[in-house]
Amino acid sequence: MSEQEGELPDNDEEWREILTDEEYRILREAGTEPRFSSDLLDVEQSGVFTCAGCGAELFDSEEKFDSETGWPSFWDVYDEGTVETRLDESHGMRRTEVVCANCGGHLGHVFDDGPEPTGKRYCINGAALAFEPEER
Repeated sequence: MSEQEGELPDNDEEWREILTDEEYRILREAGTEPRFSSDLLDVEQSGVFTCAGCGAELFDSEEKFDSETGWPSFWDVYDEGTVETRLDESHGMRRTEVVCANCGGHLGHVFDDGPEPTGKRYCINGAALAFEPEER
């Protein structure tokens, strides 16, 4: 579900009302979906991937690639400032978490093993995203 340009929820109860259980677990509790479980892995058409929580445009299909990791992966963000990163030291690892800059929802992690031109791999939970196909 997406708030699309509206006001963001003020509390967890309001987030629970607009998100599915899986979206809430991932976006609000920094969960992870099982590998290869997202329908968005197979999206090959042109369009924009948006935040499932707030509708912010996060990734363009032109930057999507098959990382063979089991999660939708992108080599760049839609626009500078659409996501924020922070240190994640959970689960005994040191990673860079990616969150939606608009609503703060957990999206996934970014790694330095992606393709050129950025060398980045934004490894994103499909349940944290919605896909809006390009209108023809």
